[in-house]
Formats: sequence, C-alpha cells, structure tokens
Amino acid sequence: MNVVVSNKFQDDLLNLDIDIIKSITGEYRVDELVEIFKNFFYSKMILDVTALKNYDNIETYKNLVAGLDASKILFLLPSGSKLCTYSFLSNFVKMGCYNFTSNIDGIKYLLKKSNTKEDAEKILSNSMASLESKRKNNSTSYDNEDDSGRFVSSGQSFGSLYKKKIIGIKNVTDNAGATTFTYLLKKEIKSMGSKVVCFEINKSDFSLFNDKDMISIRDDELDFKIDEYRKYDIILIDLNKCNDLDKMDDVIYLIEPSIVKLNRLVRDDRDIFIKLKGKKIVLNMCLLDEKDISDFEYEANTKIFYSIPPVNDRIRNSQFSDFIRKCNYLGYETKVEDKSIFGLFRR
Repeated sequence: MNVVVSNKFQDDLLNLDIDIIKSITGEYRVDELVEIFKNFFYSKMILDVTALKNYDNIETYKNLVAGLDASKILFLLPSGSKLCTYSFLSNFVKMGCYNFTSNIDGIKYLLKKSNTKEDAEKILSNSMASLESKRKNNSTSYDNEDDSGRFVSSGQSFGSLYKKKIIGIKNVTDNAGATTFTYLLKKEIKSMGSKVVCFEINKSDFSLFNDKDMISIRDDELDFKIDEYRKYDIILIDLNKCNDLDKMDDVIYLIEPSIVKLNRLVRDDRDIFIKLKGKKIVLNMCLLDEKDISDFEYEANTKIFYSIPPVNDRIRNSQFSDFIRKCNYLGYETKVEDKSIFGLFRR
C-alpha cells in the first residue's frame, strides 16, 4: 500500500491507479511530515515536493531523509524548476534519493521499478551528454540548459528520460480510423521535437503513406522491433486485432460515434462499455456537439477522454497537439482549456 503527499500537483496524482492507504494534501514542514509517517507502514510514498515548505532548498531534503527512508520516496519535481538541474539532482543522488521525476508517467514507471544508485547516476550522465551534444549541434528541438543550469524543454523533460513510451491505438468500432489517427499523431509528435516511429500489426496499410518511420510488422516481431527502436522517444502501435497490451504504457481506444457503428458495437457486445470503463476513449471523426457527447457519456456510463472531428490529413491539426499535451506523452504538462468542443472532457 502507498501513501500520497500532494499540493500543487494534487489533480495529476488523482490519476494514479494504485492502492493508497493514506493521502494528505497541503504544505508541511519536514518535521511535521516525519512525525506523521515515521511509524506508519507503507510501500512507497509519492511526494509532490511542493507540499514541503522550502522545497527548493537542498537542506530540506537532508532533513527529510534523516527521518524517513529515502528508498521508499518517489519525488515529483516541478518541471523546469531549480530542482531539475544537474547540480541539485546530483546532491539528491548523494543523499540516497534515486527516484525522482517531473511527470506522472515517471511516477508510474518508478512504482513498477525503483531506481538504483547506478540508474540515477546514469540518468544524470545521459542527460548531461545529451545536452552537451545538442548544444554543440546548435539544436533547439530537444532539451537545452539555460544560464542557471536549469533543464528546460521544448519536447522532452527530465522525467521522460526514464523510458520511451509505447502507445497502442485500437479501433473499438469497425474502421474507426486508427491508421490515419496514428499517422497524424506521429506527424504532430515529430513536429514537437521528439523521435517517433509507428508500427502496424498484421496489416500493410502504412505502406500507403510512403514514410520510412511507419512500418508494417507481424505480431511475433513486436518485441524485436521495440528493442530495435529503443532509442526513439515514442513508439506508436496500430494494434488492429492484436490484444497483447502488456507492453503498452498507454492504449487509446477509438470510437466512431455514428448510430450504425455504435448500435453494431453494442449488438455484438452488450458489455463493451463496462469493459472500457476507465480506459482512454477517444471519439474519432466525431461530429457530435457538446450536448450529444454529454448524452453519450450518460447512456454509456463512461467518460470520454477526448473528441476529434474529421480533419484534413494533409495539414497540421491543432486538435492533435492539444491531445498530445493532455496525454502528457512528451513529459511536460500543458492543460487543454475547456473552451471548445475539443477540450471539454473531464479526465
């Protein structure tokens, strides 16, 4: 069982699908936090560091690890802050704090596999080497370092260095547009400065795009291909009929919400929306208005994560950039404003 200590990132931490035995919110002195948890049994503590008074002072963490087991704490750091610098984090590692990230995906990863000292040192080493290489190449697409030594990001954040993201895309209704959706998502991610490759399983539709980073494979090649492209930031997989989802960090379920498609879907499986409850459901090629979508959510007893209308696949579409930011796939958070049909859904 885990405990959560949150403040500014309380809403983000609500999305963690984990067993929580205790959760507190607010701002605390280190001695207050130690007093609360020093005799409390837990597996991991997810700590939003903004819940600590003087959280940008390294002495705060020295006092914290003197009272609590550092190996059990997963530190969620504000992206782009003083804490996400080599000098600050190297002191973190010296104190035995090896599990730190600046995004929720990093927390999810660390819950599955904690860092060792060697892991943490390698992350710092790799990030510095990456920064130096890109500085020499005058690159601005990836991480850079500003005059204060702070890691800043236009495409990745420090937290995204933990592992690449493997994202599955699956049609729920027949021909819901997964092939074109994958292509447009890939184009937008690439334009935002990240390396991305796409696989489609047991089909050859990708060949029609004439894009070297869109590759058709058999399902028995998936492990090999994931390893082959391990240096890519994002791997998008058009799953088709493949149901091997264990390798996925996230799965997008596409529904085309026409009457015929929905009625056929429910006729074939009356429990489909029970099975999809809590999943990332996206209405694709959607012409429903706000009221229609609200009615759909009520009737299906499910939440819609996002809605994308029919789009021109020859141009960039703002809906996909908003979608990527809402999903936090690139390791930095940008919330979608709830002012239009494309950003009105609850997470």
